[in-house]
This record gives sequence, structure tokens and C-alpha cells, in this order.
Amino acid sequence: MGNRKHILMLIVLALAAGCRPLAEPRIRIQTGLGDIVLALNSERAPVTVANFMRYVDEGKFKHASFYRVVHEHNQPDDSVRIAVIQGGLWYSRSDTLYPAIEHETTRETGIRHLDGTISMARSEPGTATAEFFICVGDMPELDFGGRRNPDGQGFAAFGRVIEGMDIVRLILRQPAEGQALAPRIVIHNIVRMD
Repeated sequence: MGNRKHILMLIVLALAAGCRPLAEPRIRIQTGLGDIVLALNSERAPVTVANFMRYVDEGKFKHASFYRVVHEHNQPDDSVRIAVIQGGLWYSRSDTLYPAIEHETTRETGIRHLDGTISMARSEPGTATAEFFICVGDMPELDFGGRRNPDGQGFAAFGRVIEGMDIVRLILRQPAEGQALAPRIVIHNIVRMD
């Protein structure tokens, strides 16, 4: 009898372990220029990853777009230069946005804005919803205490590109009017890989 209880307990524990969310869920951003695969860090940035995955799991990013590129030639009024591609729902279904989330700073998470980091776009702290960007090169001025945003709070980094940085760089080089991609790069969908 005791042996059966022990076996049952092991089965329950194994099932429970199998049902836990991955610490680094993998997602695929599908574009007409190619796919970008990312690993998200839900252990260190749980609020930000949960928010992003909610949009992914409910299919909200279907027909979204990459619509903005920032590089050395198109930020003449910025003393702190960055290089990023930005995407999300800005030009699509804004009526499907969820409430803004708490701002998880890089000081809290330890996830720095390095080459290939994905992070949330925002205006004020606590205003991020569905807009995100991917760094091209190391961007320490986007971290907590950085000078790109006057409030010094930085941006909420939450994962990294593990495949497809060539696609990210290709998007950065696409024609733009100022910082607006012309035309925008359609995101066919963003899907889970796990």
C-alpha cells in the first residue's frame, strides 16, 4: 500500500512539473522577410512576459507590423543614439489592447539591452501594452539609469533573439520616411514554439 502511494505521488509530481510554464518560452515572429525566433525570460521578467504571451496566445499580433526603425541616420535631434526595430499593434487593432502593465526595470530583472534583446516600448513607466522593439547592437542607454529616456527608468527588457538576427538587421535597412517604415513590414503572426 505504501509503495502505491509513493508511486502515485511521483506521478502527481511529474504531471505537475510537466504543466509548469517554461522559464524561457520560445516564440516565432513570422514576417514576409523571414522569421525571428526569441526566448523570453519569464523568471526574471514575469509581468512583461505574461503580458506579451497573452497577446500571442490570443492571436492579437496576427497582421500586426514592424513600423519603426531607429538607426544612426534618422535621429538628428537625439543626443543619445540607438538602433532598434519597433513593432506591435500601433497601426492595426488598437481596440484589442489590454490595460498597461507595471514597469519591470533592468535594475529589477538584470536583463540588459544587448544585441538582439526584445523590450517593451512605452512613454511613461507603467504605460506599456503591445508595442515592442528589438535592439540591434548593445544599447546600455536603454537600461535603468540610461539617458535615452529622461525619466532614467529605462525600458522593460524581457528576452532575446536566438535565431533570425539577420532578419532583424534586414528590417532595420528597409526604406523609411524618417523613422516610419515605408512600407511597414507585416507580421503575419507571432506564435508559440513550445
